[in-house]
Amino acid sequence: MSEQARDIEAEILRHLQAVEAQRQLRQDQPGLDARVQALKRYQQQRFARTYADLLLSPRYEAATTFFLRELYGPGDYSRRDAQFARVVPALVRIFPSEVVHTVAQLARLHAISEDLDTRMAQALGQEAVQAAPYQAAWCACGEPGLRQQQIDLTLAVGVSLDKLTRKPLLRQALRMMRGPATAAGLSELQSFLERGFDTFKAMRGADDFLDTVRSREESLAAALFAGQGLRELP
Repeated sequence: MSEQARDIEAEILRHLQAVEAQRQLRQDQPGLDARVQALKRYQQQRFARTYADLLLSPRYEAATTFFLRELYGPGDYSRRDAQFARVVPALVRIFPSEVVHTVAQLARLHAISEDLDTRMAQALGQEAVQAAPYQAAWCACGEPGLRQQQIDLTLAVGVSLDKLTRKPLLRQALRMMRGPATAAGLSELQSFLERGFDTFKAMRGADDFLDTVRSREESLAAALFAGQGLRELP
């Protein structure tokens, strides 16, 4: 294994360990996990409201839904993460380097998001997740740099998926990797990559979609830090 491959393997493992540490912290603090899940549901609803126009667009509906479910949803990714952690060396060995790079971005985004969600839920305490408490918790946590990284990495995952669709042989290669990926315990990752590839391929160019996401997410973050709040949700 090359030094570069070892570095990216260590990076992915480090991010997955950070995510697992957040899960353990939530289990150790009574009620925290439930508050995090409520927060995630609220953020998913916010995303759906912010991008209601794209969810109605024949061209962008599938990509918006992919982001909504895979990157903003309250789903339980512990199984997928456990697969990653067990077989990261196999992942680096089996998948093409471009795909491994995308996975590394996803792992880093996952770690940042889970850390921020835990801190937001702690700041919310027992309050219901509504616009005013959400904005107060957002400001209490601060971390504008991490918030920008969160946006940048969300878009980077999209850019990477879009680039993968421009490699005609990669979809066939992904299909051929189903057997080895399943045997290596990477079926969840395989499914994620295939869904992402097919979704972005069908969009026929992701630049406008990703530019829209960046503009709206950065505007929302700036408004929250400025105390303007979430006017689009009660």
